[in-house]
Amino acid sequence: MTPQSSERPIILTLLIAVQMICTAFFVVDVIFDASEAGWNPVADPEAFLEGSMVLCLAAAIWVELRFLMRLLRHNAHLARQVSLATGAFHEIVEAQFSAWELTGAERDVAMFTLKGLTIPEIAALRGSAEGTVKSHLNAIYRKAGVSGRGALLSHFIEELMSGAEPSDSPAAATQECR
Repeated sequence: MTPQSSERPIILTLLIAVQMICTAFFVVDVIFDASEAGWNPVADPEAFLEGSMVLCLAAAIWVELRFLMRLLRHNAHLARQVSLATGAFHEIVEAQFSAWELTGAERDVAMFTLKGLTIPEIAALRGSAEGTVKSHLNAIYRKAGVSGRGALLSHFIEELMSGAEPSDSPAAATQECR
């Protein structure tokens, strides 16, 4: 959620609180004005007009409260959807790694690669030499049937966009589409 959208409920809540304070003030004012006029709207049309405005303001607060509740429910729903999508992506990646029969080390390197880390960063995180990481990457690309990092990432993006089940290789996925 962006900072702007996370501030939106707070701003709306503050706006509603200010409107409630104003409504309370106007209700008290209308009661005093109406009691001075003997509760007769004909004798004091201004009190009647103020009373009508207070009712409109109260209705606006009710609408804004409903909007705020809908906004909060929608945000909670989106958060759940993002969580589900994240889990689904992880399942797709793990299923594909299994289909390619990647070793544990190759899985780690492949996951770091998908996260966008460079070879030196992966080597530092794994505590291994850059040459070892390159060797793992070559094995991953060979088993996946892709030519490099971009093609590997593209494979997973295509699966997510198509909603397809993981395949043994990109070539098999292309043949299935024909």
